[in-house]
Amino acid sequence: MLNILTTPLGYIMSFCYRLSGSYAASIVLFALITKALLMPVSLWVHRNGIRMVALMPDLNRIKVRYFGDGDRIADETQALYKQAGYNPLASLVPLFLQIALLVGLIQVIYNPLTHLLRMDRGTFQTLASAVCELTGANPESASLQLQSVQALQDVSYHDALVSLSALSPSWDRQIAALNLTVSGLNLGKIPSEAGGIFVLVPLAAGMSALLLCLFQGKKNPLQAEQGTFEGLGTMAVSVGISLILGFFVPAGVGFYWVISNLFTMIQQLFLNQIIPPGKFIDYAALSESKKELEALEHLGSRRRWYEHDPNARREKEDYKRFFSIANKHVVFYSEGIGFYKYFERLMNYLLAHSNLTLHYITSDPKDQIFGIAETEKRIRPYYISEKKLITLMMKMDADIVIMTMPDLENFHIKRSYVRQDIEYIYMFHWCTSTHMVIREGALDHYDTVFCPGPRQVEEIRFTETRDGLPAKNLLETSYGVIENLAEAYGRMETRRNARPQILIAPSYQVDNLMDTCVDGLLEQLLGKGYRVIVRPHPQYIRRAPQKIEAFAKRYENELAQGMFEFQTDFSSGDTVYQSDLVITDWSTISYEFSFTTMRPTLFINTPPKIVNPRYKEYPMEPLDLTLRNQIGRALDLNEIPKTGETVRDILEHGAEYEQQILELRNKLMPRFGESAQIGGKYILSRLMAKKKAPYTMEKRSAGFHREV
Repeated sequence: MLNILTTPLGYIMSFCYRLSGSYAASIVLFALITKALLMPVSLWVHRNGIRMVALMPDLNRIKVRYFGDGDRIADETQALYKQAGYNPLASLVPLFLQIALLVGLIQVIYNPLTHLLRMDRGTFQTLASAVCELTGANPESASLQLQSVQALQDVSYHDALVSLSALSPSWDRQIAALNLTVSGLNLGKIPSEAGGIFVLVPLAAGMSALLLCLFQGKKNPLQAEQGTFEGLGTMAVSVGISLILGFFVPAGVGFYWVISNLFTMIQQLFLNQIIPPGKFIDYAALSESKKELEALEHLGSRRRWYEHDPNARREKEDYKRFFSIANKHVVFYSEGIGFYKYFERLMNYLLAHSNLTLHYITSDPKDQIFGIAETEKRIRPYYISEKKLITLMMKMDADIVIMTMPDLENFHIKRSYVRQDIEYIYMFHWCTSTHMVIREGALDHYDTVFCPGPRQVEEIRFTETRDGLPAKNLLETSYGVIENLAEAYGRMETRRNARPQILIAPSYQVDNLMDTCVDGLLEQLLGKGYRVIVRPHPQYIRRAPQKIEAFAKRYENELAQGMFEFQTDFSSGDTVYQSDLVITDWSTISYEFSFTTMRPTLFINTPPKIVNPRYKEYPMEPLDLTLRNQIGRALDLNEIPKTGETVRDILEHGAEYEQQILELRNKLMPRFGESAQIGGKYILSRLMAKKKAPYTMEKRSAGFHREV
């Protein structure tokens, strides 16, 4: 095999040597000729690389669609390759060619007598025997021909070798004329043995390999799309081979690497002119798909790559446990520790009126559900991080899945492809409108929506009619969070405040009260006979700790004198519900406060958070705007100086607001107090209907035992 490889390369090198008469020049010509001969292959590889990059947007979207499911990604990728007629193994062709050329060239350079001068085997064996006898050279050495050339060119050995080997004058002249040096550097020497200046040869080879990698990372369409680690790995291998191997082979090999790498860079520019990558690759689509994939890869990642995840093992066990159970009927998904309150009443009803086991997935390892499950054995909690949740949801095998997360199917969380008959139910975690505060289409892929009242039903039906969407199951279930709060407030020992208590409760959106006007509000309220409490949103505290620290520093004297309180502990809601008035911007705490206590809210019109700019197409104004002057008053930012008189006026008319807010709550949530019964009865009826339906293979879930 080695002879088959080296023989044609030897003929090419011999031709180059006879044409140039210079050993160094013959290496340059050899590199140029092999590049020319392999140009058709290079064109094919270049075209194949462009095709691969052109497929990358679709490949990235497959990885997004089936994120975390390696088997499904592999199947879909192969299907895409087959459809596009692309062979991924083609990318290995240049690697094999480079290895073949390198191995063959090393043999050619080690054996100049055979490949450059075309010396017959018998003549060389006679000469080699004489060289070994006179110089003590190893007859098995790979560099024996190089040593023979050097011995014959050494005056101290020349005459004896010619005599002992009976070398003909013709061969003597040819070998004497074989000049292996370039700029005084003998390309037949091995750097690890010669040392000194020869060390520069592998260093130059490594440097040229580094330059080629950097160049290809910019100009080669396929290599330009390599990931950072993949690119660094390729660079490390290429440079490492050039450096390490270059020390242990003749310097001519290192010289060839330098020349070949330079020619490769020139060739790449030529290939880009013949087949321009930009003509076939949609770089805009590629960039967008990469952003989508990167967003998933960094989802939930708050630690560096080298930091250990203390919950990794727990998550792995919970994931396995979840899928070990067949026939799961009802699954809840909670985004974090604060979301149990949205499910609490419904879960309690299902536990009290059925023998169901409720499966509760949470992305917060500290979720209170784990403590609740210790006493309620029919709740089975699982910790699944946001990233792992993507795979779990794609493989979901339950009858009903209940979530408060909008945008199902629109982003990383998809409907199950394992079971097509799962009913997905959306529960609100706010009690206002649907068409301004969430993205357009955020609820389109849910089957059923539990709405706080008729207003949300009206808005969703309008969307379905306008966009030609199939009608969803819409239930007016009221809003369990406020029902819980109202019951707790009714049990609470309320007190009449000696001084009216005013709570400033900003949202965490951009340009909230803390960022725009909290100083002006405090100026209007402090020293006016009120007990004032500033309670920033917990998300704002996490997001802007420097601003929180600066605020506390700015008011350290007032806080020390007890002029107002600054609360960052959210373990108790007493502060909220013992207040006489809440001042906020766009926080939903306003509705929870007012619809629980029947006390008014003062809104400050900071810039609203408009997620869906098409909200103005709806015939009904969003409740987020309408309610601001119905459960209290609203002031623009330039009206902050009126805060003091507005607060006095609101507090003086507290009794009037009480009746007004109660009537408004009953209008918006006419089934107030019945959310658990309405939602629970619906779920039980749907499960009964599914139970009576034919049991098909599609509905069968893989698992080790049936749910008890």
